[in-house]
This record gives sequence, C-alpha cells and structure tokens, in this order.
Amino acid sequence: MRVVSGPTLTLVLFAAAVPLLAGGASLVAQSASKAPSHLATLEPGEDLPGGAATSRKSVTDRDAFSHFSNGISFEGQSKFSVGNAIFRKLWVAAPSSTKASDGLGPLYNARGCQNCHLKDGRGRPPLANWPDETAVSMFLRLSIPPETEEQKRLLDERRALSISDPVYGGQLQNIAVQGHSAEGQMHIDYTDVPVTLAGGAVVTLRKPTYSITNLGYGPLHPKLMMSPRIATQMIGLGLVEAIPEADIRAKADPDDADKDGISGRTNEVWSLRDKAVRLGRFGWKAGEPSIMDQSAAAAAGDVGLSNPLVPQAAGDCTPAQSFCMNAPNGNSEQAGGFELPQDLLDLVTFYSQNLAVPARRGAGDEAVLAGKALFHATGCAACHQPSYTTGAVHEQPHLSHQLIWPYSDFLLHDMGDGLADGRPEGLADGQEWRTAPLWGVGLTQTVSGHTFLLHDGRARNVEEAILWHGGEAQAARDAYAALSADERMALLAFVNSL
Repeated sequence: MRVVSGPTLTLVLFAAAVPLLAGGASLVAQSASKAPSHLATLEPGEDLPGGAATSRKSVTDRDAFSHFSNGISFEGQSKFSVGNAIFRKLWVAAPSSTKASDGLGPLYNARGCQNCHLKDGRGRPPLANWPDETAVSMFLRLSIPPETEEQKRLLDERRALSISDPVYGGQLQNIAVQGHSAEGQMHIDYTDVPVTLAGGAVVTLRKPTYSITNLGYGPLHPKLMMSPRIATQMIGLGLVEAIPEADIRAKADPDDADKDGISGRTNEVWSLRDKAVRLGRFGWKAGEPSIMDQSAAAAAGDVGLSNPLVPQAAGDCTPAQSFCMNAPNGNSEQAGGFELPQDLLDLVTFYSQNLAVPARRGAGDEAVLAGKALFHATGCAACHQPSYTTGAVHEQPHLSHQLIWPYSDFLLHDMGDGLADGRPEGLADGQEWRTAPLWGVGLTQTVSGHTFLLHDGRARNVEEAILWHGGEAQAARDAYAALSADERMALLAFVNSL
C-alpha cells in the first residue's frame, strides 16, 4: 500500500527563537504600538491561562498536560490519581479472569482512554495507511440521513445527534477481539494544494480524501456520511465546563445582527446525565454537553464499555452484527450490571476535569505581543475569544471564579467548503465546527510528538491550520496571508505561546 508523504514538516518556534529579518524588529514593534494599549502589553493574569488552577509544573517534557489543577485539595489529588489509573487502564475481552478489566469491545478503536489521548494530548492521523499503521487516535464518525418519522422525531427533539448506519453503527471500529471481524479500515489519500502568501512564499497544504477498505460486514449504506475525528487534548476541560452557560450564549449571533460576517451558533444537545437538552460545548462540533456525557460516550463507542449512561454491553455493535451483539460481556453484579460502573465513571470525569492548563511561555516577549496585536487586527479573536470567568463549581473551589484564557467562543461557525465534512451533528451542519480552544497548542510537539492540527490532522502546523480556514473565517485567513513574513512569524509566535 502506498505511503503518503507530504512536504517536510516545519515547526513553528517560540517567540524567543523567532528570527527577525532586517527591519523586522521595528515592524513588529510598530504593530504593537498601533494596537489598543491592552493588546500591546501583557494583561493581568494572561500568563496563567487557567487562572489560579494553572499548572506551575515543567513544560519541557511529555507530562506537560498530565498535571493536576493547581490548588486542588489533598483528597482531590488522591481522586485524580485513581482517575488517572482508570484512564490508563487497558481493558481485555470477556470472559476473563481479570474481572475488573474485562468488557473490551467486541468491536473497538482503542483498549483504553490513554491510547487515544496519549499523554493527555492530541491524536493524529496514521502516518501510513493500514496495514502499515492502524489508526488509534483517529476514527470515522458514521451516519445516514433520517429515513423514518421516528428518526426525524429523535433529531427534532435533540435526543439524537445523528442517525447511525444500520449495519456499521455510529463510528467505524477498526479493531476487534479474537473471533470477531473488525468493521473495516480508514484509508486516506492526500492531494497537494499550493497556497501563495504575500512576498511570494508558497505553503503546500494537503487535502485528504477518505474511504473505507476491508469491509467486514457487507456493503456500506448508499447514503453513508463519514467524518474523520482525531482525539482532542484533555487540558482545561473542567474550566470550560465551569463557564456559565449564559456567557457562551451571549456571544452567539446566528443571524449576524452586527453585520461583522461572524455568526456563531450554539449546538443544543441531549444530556444522558441530565436527561434534558443542554448547551453543547465539548467535541469537534460541540456535540457533548458535559465531561461525564463525553466520557460515557467515548467509553462505549471507542472501547466498548457499558456504563450507566450508555448501557449497551456490546458497545456500538448493531442488530445486523448479531454475532457481536450476542458475544460474552463484562457486565457484573458487583459493578451494578455494567462494565464501567458509576463510581469509576465519576473518577474518570474528575480526572478529566482537573488536567491543568500549563502556564504560557514567553508571553511578554516583544514578538509575542506584536503577534497578539496582529491576532486581533486580522480578526482571529472574533471567534477565538480570549477570556472568560468561570462560575462556582460544586466542591471544587480551585476551578471556581477563575479568569481563564482558552481562546475560543465554543460556538459553531461555518468554516467553508475546504473543511466541510458534509455530515450534520445535532444543529451543526456539514460545514460548521466548534471553535477549537488554542491554549496549549504550542506544546503539541512536546507532548504528542507531532504538530498535526484540525479535526482530521490535515494541517501539519499552525500556519497550515490558519490557511485552511474559510467561510466565516475567510477574511481573517486572507488577512493573515497578506501579512509580511515578519508579521506572520510574530503572529505564529503568539499562538505558539498560548
């Protein structure tokens, strides 16, 4: 099978290492001097993006995303450690003598949470197509248009985000336990797309095309929709969950009433935890309303673990996969009739809530501050809203009332044809994506060993990610492309300092 390779990966350096061409120092200084005063300086608390909960630990190794929130209680540290152990647990197929760890699959994408969120960081696309490398931290979401009145009702009532494929379910499981067949393998072909920037520099983007090979359960539905997803970084989730719902809703402008070309929308989704419609704020299309909802859905879909919110013992298996549906499972009376009982789900949720945001690096450097001014001047901050203040979090005062800097409005935006997956999810249409938080982006290489970005990892660095922006972000993307080389380096230095 052909191995797809792209141009040599160029890493964006931190501000302290940004070289300035002749006249560049004065150019970026001018950018800063022309900005409003608060943009030309380091604002109070800006160097601690998670507020008082920001980690003060080292950011020079792969554990930079794996520290607990600063200010957490001793009891909280203990819960965090146990939650970490569950997050890292490798599950096995039932029946097994290891009763506390059986229940894997039968069809799955990973044996544990940490396999996808390695070191609590970002996933990536396979560097070579199967069988050279099996995708682990990336998979395909699957759905079809509604075909019955009942399916339409579920979507209208927000009780379903999408309608699963009748044979292959809601996502493609590319691994199976012994005696079962995997559903298939994701195949990616890349096409080079050259983009010319101001000054004549050429950046070659890579456009992916997705298909499924080695189908294990018959042909695909003729109207199947696929959406590739890489695992997201885990830091700051508890702080995002603590943002008052009203503050996120206040930034929505679905009809572009202010005529600025930005019309962020909320996704309204069903919470299995609350048994009610809630604001979506997690996931690539804001399809999950809480960390517990997200954790339960991932446990069932990715690993195949039944739990109180998603009680299916066979995970994402469908009635059309009868052998899978009737396979042994790890449900046990001691675990309340589940494979992942409520107490373990609570611990995983607590762990996920308390993975701390690292402190910024070089936040006060001249080039970084100039880049900050350019970030605002080009319009990036219209969607990547800099800051919020969290509300009160029950029994977690260290997450409460904190000024945080996630650089996201957590709303859905039309990102244009280039990034469209053509697959609706809740109220999000096939061109809309939630604004991705930018905190920690500059540590992706340190933690994850790569710099792949966007929902499918097509961008190999921050600059490529910017150049893929379209739709509502087209004007900001074009403004970036029109900057001089020195200005672009300053803006990238700022983003990588976050």
